[in-house]
Amino acid sequence: MTMRRYICVLIVSLISVDASGEDWPRWRGPRGDGTWNAPKLPATFPPDGPRRVWRREIGGGYAGVVVADGRVITMDRPTEPPERERVLCFDHDTGRTIWTHTYPAEYGDMAYDNGPRAAPTMFDSRVYTLGAVGHLYCLDAATGRAIWSRDTVRQDHARVPEWGYAASPLIDGDHVIVHVAATPNGCLLTLDRGTGKEVWRALDDPAGYATPVLIEHHGVRQLIAWTPENVHGLAPDNGKLLWSVPYKSTYNVSIATPIFRDNVLLVSGYWEGTKAIRLGPAPSDATVVWENNRHLRGLMSQPLYRNGYVYLLDKRDGLVCFDLKTGRKQWDDGNRLTPKDRNPQASLVWLNDDDRAMALNAEGELILFRLNPTGYYEQTRARIIGPTWSNPAYAGDRVYARDDHALVCVSLVTSSP
Repeated sequence: MTMRRYICVLIVSLISVDASGEDWPRWRGPRGDGTWNAPKLPATFPPDGPRRVWRREIGGGYAGVVVADGRVITMDRPTEPPERERVLCFDHDTGRTIWTHTYPAEYGDMAYDNGPRAAPTMFDSRVYTLGAVGHLYCLDAATGRAIWSRDTVRQDHARVPEWGYAASPLIDGDHVIVHVAATPNGCLLTLDRGTGKEVWRALDDPAGYATPVLIEHHGVRQLIAWTPENVHGLAPDNGKLLWSVPYKSTYNVSIATPIFRDNVLLVSGYWEGTKAIRLGPAPSDATVVWENNRHLRGLMSQPLYRNGYVYLLDKRDGLVCFDLKTGRKQWDDGNRLTPKDRNPQASLVWLNDDDRAMALNAEGELILFRLNPTGYYEQTRARIIGPTWSNPAYAGDRVYARDDHALVCVSLVTSSP
């Protein structure tokens, strides 16, 4: 290859990277931690808001959106026919329906019964979904054909939590892990992701709403599960319990996905507040180093971490910044990011490696801002969808967001298609 041709290829490659962000194949993004390698985004949105690319009518639900390989997938509950859940797949560019998978799902007297809660998980050309009342499916991503399924309530005597299952299926190599409280001793149920056959089960805790996370500490992998009664560390290969820290949640609301940074595992709840658990050199070492149940009380929104500081949506003060090592609060935004509410919600996502972030708040507003220990600096916002608690997906140069009525695709850049 000549030097001239090499330079041309390099320039094209750099332009391609800059113009297109990563896919969003799972809950909380490609790494499951609310980080997205985004394209270059404008400092402000146009006066009339970012350009809508397409809109499709869908049914109700809180299930997040995922995007991979040109497919946009979410779940809903249609009003007709009744007592059904659906997995919906759309073309990322046009919004054309590629396939729909529908199955019976009786909600009974479940509160907030508008639809499924858990975001699908896309992996290796398959889609893994968990419905609000325990229907687990592995679907072919190209066709929607069911490869295997499992009714965890009927087959595993799973105990559905008050507000339905909300934790997304977690892929670990050849396994898929679900947080369903099968009985006996199956708070976590691990299945062969190719066949659906049980591999191991662990814990007698009830089911909460937090998606488990995989971490590595001192060269040892751990599966972290936050249940309504404890925070646990387990060996992901066999479910062996490594350590437990008690955390009794009011109304069983263990919701926000835990974060692990700088040897500290952090969980935050609505009533009992935040616990910081330091993991030691041995796999069994876990010690609470600080806790705060007055000023750091999260609910659904997963915190973000960067450079020693955590950014968390507190139920009273809005977005707050605090030191991970000590829990010392730096500032709060006075409820500017999202309105003060009984159940405040905003999805928080880091953009690349600097201090720029993006959020979709409970009012359906997409917001660009900067976060650092000195404060919250808003740049621009625009409403792109109706009121929502669902987490959007970011892929390419677009955001995909849903409420109880529609799924929209919105361009994050200002140029015409």
